[in-house]
Amino acid sequence: MKEEICRRIEALREVMRMEKLDAFIFPSTDAHQSEYVADHWKGREWISGFDGSAGTAVVTMAEAALWTDSRYFLAAEEQLADTEFQLMRLKMAGTPSIAEWLGTELENINGAIVGLDGSVNSYATVQRLTMELRARGGINLRINFDPLTRIWPDRPPIPHNKVELQPLEYAGETTGSKLRRIRGELRKAHCDGMLLSALDDIAWTLNLRGTDVHCVPVFVAYLLIASDKTTLYINKEKVPREVAEYLASEGVGIGGYEEVEQGLKDYFEYNILMDPDETNALLPQFVPVRTRVVFAKSPVLDLKAVKNAAEIAGFRRAMTRDGVAMVKFLRWLKPAVAGGGETERSIDRKLTELRRQQPLFRDISFDTIAGYQEHGAIVHYEATEASDKPLKAEGLLLLDSGAQYQDGTTDITRTIALGPVTDEQRHVYTLVLKGFLRLQALRFPDGACGTQLDAVARAAMWEEGYNFLHGTGHGVGSYLSVHEGPHQIRMEHVAAPLRAGMTVTDEPGIYLAGRFGVRIENTLLTREAVKSEFGTFLEFEPLTLCPVETEPIDMSLLTGEEREWLNEYHRLVFDRLSPYLDEEETAWLAAATKAV
Repeated sequence: MKEEICRRIEALREVMRMEKLDAFIFPSTDAHQSEYVADHWKGREWISGFDGSAGTAVVTMAEAALWTDSRYFLAAEEQLADTEFQLMRLKMAGTPSIAEWLGTELENINGAIVGLDGSVNSYATVQRLTMELRARGGINLRINFDPLTRIWPDRPPIPHNKVELQPLEYAGETTGSKLRRIRGELRKAHCDGMLLSALDDIAWTLNLRGTDVHCVPVFVAYLLIASDKTTLYINKEKVPREVAEYLASEGVGIGGYEEVEQGLKDYFEYNILMDPDETNALLPQFVPVRTRVVFAKSPVLDLKAVKNAAEIAGFRRAMTRDGVAMVKFLRWLKPAVAGGGETERSIDRKLTELRRQQPLFRDISFDTIAGYQEHGAIVHYEATEASDKPLKAEGLLLLDSGAQYQDGTTDITRTIALGPVTDEQRHVYTLVLKGFLRLQALRFPDGACGTQLDAVARAAMWEEGYNFLHGTGHGVGSYLSVHEGPHQIRMEHVAAPLRAGMTVTDEPGIYLAGRFGVRIENTLLTREAVKSEFGTFLEFEPLTLCPVETEPIDMSLLTGEEREWLNEYHRLVFDRLSPYLDEEETAWLAAATKAV
């Protein structure tokens, strides 16, 4: 594979010579700025060999580099080894930005030109990069060229899978109602219409789902909302008759996917809203000069983030079924490992099999992270045939997994002691557990942002000099993307407020490279707790139902309050799951949720 990467870089450089480009930038996104993308848009992975979900590759005529975040440092080191690509660790001291690095690499070239495909880079990204490059010796940016059309001979096509209806019993609100609410928000912003590019926003608005992207039930399309009409731009072969009839009944017309450009040219309103972080850099140029483009955040983000009663009920049902699958798996796991022959990949298959047996299961919600011992320290580790590690009846297994059920999306992490653990593992596990429990039990003012809550999950580990560099929590979609915004819980400032009805994860961790990692995660529902003279206060309801491993806890580190929080959670798990288990499974669950 390393030799193949070298050949691909050379093919790219030959095209760059012909096009008079001095560098080219490959992002991880698609034409819709998705986190997870269809194979057609995995150009960064194809050119570099790095398969993480986040990263940017840059190639000049003499050098190559790849930027990624802390989740992927260890994986990227392995995958980029013996290639030209130098790993650039984002947010680490001494790491230059892409513009800074290009400024140094191209400083001796007068009038240097950097290329990127504007169809897969957001408008905001291109505007920011344009200014940064100009400030570094007047480097120019060209955005109308995609070299992959020439050098990727077997490039997968854009998916053309059929879309399907998401029943109202799970969606909880008609498409017509959602469009009215969206238009209401647009009027508040003094906008006549908008272009929706984000695939999960489109799926949510239209109560449709698809299978175009691995693990995410969305479909490739655009949605143009004007003051008096709505048009879905999609490959028409993807739309079954019943879906077309449904869309027509909701006042939504259909155009071809490539016709979005003409649709924008024909747009007749005074102005149009485009989210600069979701709209690719090429689309605004098709809007007529008579129409003002308003670059602002999409109102759909906030509307989608607050779940309605049907979605909340669906989450609870999905989490119950997922909890049953997890209990069956955990009861099986340790005896199976003791019996020998189990590996990281084999237990992944077992867990998926148990989930598949549950009603309304559609897919996993992301590729399972099953990291045993030192692999648990690789935050987004995914076992391959080459790395698949045999499991032993000792040490820690970090298992991060989830499922897509038609009525809800799940995301859960448990770190499991497969046998004896070291004092260090026990200590670190308990620090992570303390942060997990403290955040889950927190009450906070309505409208507080996740950054204000983040320190609660880190305080115990901070006191001893530990930390983690990924976010502590993210929103979860309703049979949509497992990562959903705009709200997050993380150290970096995110201003989006937390409101009742939002889902968010609670997933602190500690990772010791080459040794082990610990993460514990539940998906939570934000709900109203109390009202006082100081306003409304919110709290979290645990949606995830699964025992937290108690074997590796250092009980001397837990406060009485933390023990009661854990016991209270375990009482909830037992009460909710035991009715769906047989006698032996119920006995196992009773032992796993026994008060500490």
